[in-house]
Amino acid sequence: MDYYSNYDTYSYTTTSTATSAAAGAMLVVSLIFSLVAVVASVLMIIGLWKVFTKAGKPGWAAIVPIYNLITLLEIVGRPAWWVLLTFVPFANLYVVIMVAIDLAKAFGKSGGFAALLILLPPVGYMMLGFDKSAYAGSVAAMPAAYPGAPAYQPGQPQPPAQPAQAPAQGYSGQPQPPQAK
Repeated sequence: MDYYSNYDTYSYTTTSTATSAAAGAMLVVSLIFSLVAVVASVLMIIGLWKVFTKAGKPGWAAIVPIYNLITLLEIVGRPAWWVLLTFVPFANLYVVIMVAIDLAKAFGKSGGFAALLILLPPVGYMMLGFDKSAYAGSVAAMPAAYPGAPAYQPGQPQPPAQPAQAPAQGYSGQPQPPQAK
């Protein structure tokens, strides 16, 4: 019996030393991950705050969880009900991509900048908030382009859409046959 009691003591001592080393390593990894997450969150809030103020919206909206997405959707001209799509798997990816593309266009940026907004949002929003670009208006709210329309140029006024010519109508509202000369 003396043999088993010594073995149990040795076994517990070795196991607890290995466990404490692994727990210490896990603690360090989780602290580093938490620090990176906090820094990314702070950078995201600062960047969104500046983007909102550039677009004429209140900057404090960046710190209110659902309202910041509604404000971002207003800036790009998308409907507010898209917030509900962010809770649907795979539909939320579509929303994030479309908002990033529209936001980049609204500030006169290219598709490459939209990719930066999608892949590294804290960096992209900080760059967008602190650079010299100006908000040109929501891209999604612009009227649909017609065939032969010039490409959208941020910051350039767009020509008004020409209404289609209605057929000649008489007083009764019915189309009249062409008159012979």
